[in-house]
Amino acid sequence: MAGHSKWANIQHRKNAQDAKRGKLFTKLIREITVAARSGDPDPNANPRLRTAVDKALTANMTRDTIERAIKRGSGTIEGEHYEEVRYEGYGPGGAAVMVDCMTDNRNRTASDVRYAFSKYGGNLGTDGSVAYLFTKLGVLSYPAGSDEDVLIEIALEAGVQDVVSNDDGSVDVLTDPADFNRVKDAMLAAKFAPESAEVTLRASTSAVLDAEAAASMVKMLDVLEDLDDVQEVYSNADIAEDILAQL
Repeated sequence: MAGHSKWANIQHRKNAQDAKRGKLFTKLIREITVAARSGDPDPNANPRLRTAVDKALTANMTRDTIERAIKRGSGTIEGEHYEEVRYEGYGPGGAAVMVDCMTDNRNRTASDVRYAFSKYGGNLGTDGSVAYLFTKLGVLSYPAGSDEDVLIEIALEAGVQDVVSNDDGSVDVLTDPADFNRVKDAMLAAKFAPESAEVTLRASTSAVLDAEAAASMVKMLDVLEDLDDVQEVYSNADIAEDILAQL
């Protein structure tokens, strides 16, 4: 299946935010804690926790830090209680935006998210207002130059949903979230380590933004992702490469 990575064309923002190691670690620790609380504290028996631990290890978090987060989540040691909250709305140019948060103060989080939307010309919607546009998927991404024929063969044998060849030569392997860790293990066993691997939300349609709307959208997404309570931000914004290069 051919296509272009419209969902990844503002990925540079996320990479820049992730480079802020302290903030990234805070988000990872919260995800591990909540994942451990919501299921088995053993990563091998809890797919969500396994995914969170793998992401933390990739970010070079120490195993001691990971273990402490798991113990806080399972109640072995005391810690803050975080709840998951999702906000939905529209950004500049009518692009759909989903904001997943973990917070110990819903009023603070709602106020911060609402301010970010309103400051840059967006508006919050009701529950479900844009969620229908997004699908939860496991995504394993491979760079241009990968042995695509062999990669596709192994991926299909592992039982993936789809393999997408992008215009830039990169390849995305898409899985059902429940199969993500199994498929990832199969790809690693075949010596195909992904450049990135995550369970994420992808939009079924995109909103093409002009230069003015794109500038406001990037600023809004940056502010949202920089909020302490925000874990992930998803959008169907489609920004042309030449416009993006100027931002």
